Amino acid sequence: MTAKTPPYAGPFAGLPPQTDLTTDTAIFTEAYAVIPASTMRDIVTSFLPGWTGMRMWMIARPLSGFAETFSQYVVELAPQGGSDRPEDDAGVQAAIFVTDGAVTLTIDGQTHELVPGGFAYIPAGMAWSVRNGAETSRFHWWRKRWQAVEGLEKPQVIVANERDIAPVPMPDTNGAWATTRFMDPADMRHDMHITIVTLKPGGSIPFAETHVMEHGLYVIEGKAVYRLNRDWVEVGPGDFMWLRAFCPQSCYAGGPGNFRYLLYKDVNRHAPIWK
Repeated sequence: MTAKTPPYAGPFAGLPPQTDLTTDTAIFTEAYAVIPASTMRDIVTSFLPGWTGMRMWMIARPLSGFAETFSQYVVELAPQGGSDRPEDDAGVQAAIFVTDGAVTLTIDGQTHELVPGGFAYIPAGMAWSVRNGAETSRFHWWRKRWQAVEGLEKPQVIVANERDIAPVPMPDTNGAWATTRFMDPADMRHDMHITIVTLKPGGSIPFAETHVMEHGLYVIEGKAVYRLNRDWVEVGPGDFMWLRAFCPQSCYAGGPGNFRYLLYKDVNRHAPIWK
């Protein structure tokens, strides 16, 4: 029996009617930002040179004094859209997660078909291209400059689908909190991790995580009340949370279904000491 593909929330696009109230849950503070799905409209999209049939929502970018290690885009490709050279910086690695449609991803001459739930990691400096088929597709795209370490080679290409990866339950949670890992956490070549965190209804992160990793959290399913610094914020499908280092965080999953989000964090490297 074929496994059911989980739903993946995406931007609303379009524009709300003129009769809508402008009050929303968008927040930007010195410690975190919340970009709700309802704000990801046509009017806030961006474009890049060298692409056809493409637009994107740039939901994270390095900002001095805030989150500084990564950028994250939600890319929408029209039919037959794509790029033969998506990346113009040889020092930048990439990760992609497909949420809608299907794309053809070519990495170092090898072609891969990615459908919803499909993930790819592309090492820095490796040639790649992406092409869409006959239907509109969407995918997340993370970019981070790879931090080289003497004696460590660059990581290898990863192509996977979350449906083929067993979530790892967090200790002492009885399966209420689990993580789907695309990178091996013991592989020191990786300086960033992309995972899917799943909390069952009523599951929680039961303490205020306060740590050096920067985070991007994009809700792909369900709802929860998330603690961000000193505030409790309700979040749901398509909402994005952007946390700087040491921002306290915890949450309760609200049900009735699972609460799931795509998580970025930087790992496995010294903190830079500025000259």
